[in-house]
This record gives sequence, C-alpha cells and structure tokens, in this order.
Amino acid sequence: MKKPQPAVEIVGTGRYVPEKTLTNHDLEAMVETSDQWIRERTGIHERHIAAEGEGAAHMAAKAAACAMERAGVEAGEGDVLILSTATPDRLLPSTACDTQALLGADHALAFDLGAACSGWLYGLTVAESYLASGKGEVALVIASEKMSAIVDWTDRTTCVLFGDGAGAAVLRPSSDGRGILSSHHRSDGSLAELLYRPAGGAMLPMDQGVLDRGEHLVRMAGREVFRSAVRNMADAAEHALREAGITGADVDLMIPHQANVRIIEATARYAGIPMDRVYANVDRYGNMSSASIPVALDEVLEKGILEPGMHVLMVAFGAGLTWGAMTFRW
Repeated sequence: MKKPQPAVEIVGTGRYVPEKTLTNHDLEAMVETSDQWIRERTGIHERHIAAEGEGAAHMAAKAAACAMERAGVEAGEGDVLILSTATPDRLLPSTACDTQALLGADHALAFDLGAACSGWLYGLTVAESYLASGKGEVALVIASEKMSAIVDWTDRTTCVLFGDGAGAAVLRPSSDGRGILSSHHRSDGSLAELLYRPAGGAMLPMDQGVLDRGEHLVRMAGREVFRSAVRNMADAAEHALREAGITGADVDLMIPHQANVRIIEATARYAGIPMDRVYANVDRYGNMSSASIPVALDEVLEKGILEPGMHVLMVAFGAGLTWGAMTFRW
C-alpha cells in the first residue's frame, strides 16, 4: 500500500489552563467521595477550574495567541478559525466569533464546531480539507472548554471527572513530508443519551424548572460510555493506522483524549501500543473535553518528546456519541 503524502502540517501549538486547581481532597469536602476512590477509578489527582468571569473565548484566545507566536503568524494572516467547544459562552453569536474579536483575526472565516470531546480532531480534519483545497494558507484550530460550568457539583459520579482549559494549533500546507497522514471519524446519535445535557437548548429552553431539576447539567451513564469509548477509539485507531499505511508498532507516540486512565490503557492495548509510548496528563487536568488532546500535544512539544519523523496517533471519544483518530508524521 502506497503511504499517503501529507498536505497539511501543524506549525505551532499553544495551551492555557486556569490558575485555580481543585484537588481530590478539595472534592472530599464538597461531595461524598475520596481521593483514593477517584485515583483508583480515573487516575485523576486534580483539575483546573476557570475563575469567575473567565469564559471559553478568553481561554481560547490565550491558547491561540501562544500558538500563533510559536508559528510566527500574525492574527490577521489567519484564513479560517475553527473553535471546538461544548461550553460556549453564549448561544449567539458563536464563541469562535468572540475569540476572533479578542485576537483581532478579522480576516478569518470563524465558526464553532460541536463534537464534544472529539471536536478538536474533527476541527483538524475540516481545516486540513480547507487548506488542501487551496482556499487558504493559515488555519487556527482551537478547543476551549469550561466544563465546570455544566457539571453537577452534587453528582459524585461526574463532578470528579472534569476540568477547564484550552489548546490550539496553527496549520499550514505541507511540502516536506510532514503533517497529517490520515483521519477516521464516526458518530452514533442513537446513543446520545448516554452522555448529554437534557435541557437548555431551543427544544427545552432554560427556565426555573430546568434549573431546579439540574437538567442543564451533564448526565452520563458511566459504564456504557466506558465500553463504547474503548471499543470505538480502538476501531478508529485501527482505521486511521491502516489508511496511513502503518501499524501500532510504527507509532512513536499516542496522544489520547484524557478522559480516564483506564480508557487510555485499554485503548493503547487494543492498538498494540505500550504505555511507555502513550502520553497521559489526566492526573493533572482531568477530562477537559476537546481541549485534552491539544493541551497534551503542546506539553509534549514543550518537553521535547517529539522529534522530526516520528509517527503520532491521536484518538478521541465524546458525547454524540462521536469518536475519531488521526495520524501524522512530525
């Protein structure tokens, strides 16, 4: 099988996480749980929580400004700005347009993309197609999530899982064999109510009854989500690797969605990738939804773990249900 030649590459990354941290011990005082219980089942030790008045657009702009600086790109050079978020600051206009205004990226086409935890990988694929078609030269793909705003802090099964943060990447056309090799995405809307917010949209608008019943907050069927996540992330990884003409043995680094250490370990095992080639930071951030992978990628680059020519596999799963995987040559 002839290996694909990348058309688009990542030329700069950035991240932002709020200053405040919420530890497992802090949660012990808020809800019936324990540090040991959380660590054993999720691998999470702490998570970052946005300050009052700090929204998705502001976090997105901070991560994006870092990515643009590292890429040597000015805000006005961006042709498209794609923002993945499950926690928009407001329903109208898009958080991408608010981020665009904060950055001064007035030349860019800006829009939100809603695919929950899989959203940043979806966004990369959309940006890849946009640039490969010749419609632009610079794409900014951001994920920004204020999960603390939609978590039920009385539900011990979900409130321990999530954190806030943002990650971003700048993409350009590639001409040197580096960049995105393959991607594989799927969704299954029939399973939507395994992980969802029952109300708050146009079908069931926000009112006092919705607030009183907590129907605007995240609800999750944990066991079913776990099983679906492992099965579908493994399947997506298999497809993406095959399309790239490589196997798990060729992967130098896997960067998975940071939902739960058990899901990460199971996905790596099915993909045939040992854990010493898997990057995990779920212990320090919890589940930041679609921001998990770009934040992890930025950390990997900052630590000098990635070297030119390395093969990377990124894989995610989220509400929708949505899932996907992407490979690239660094």
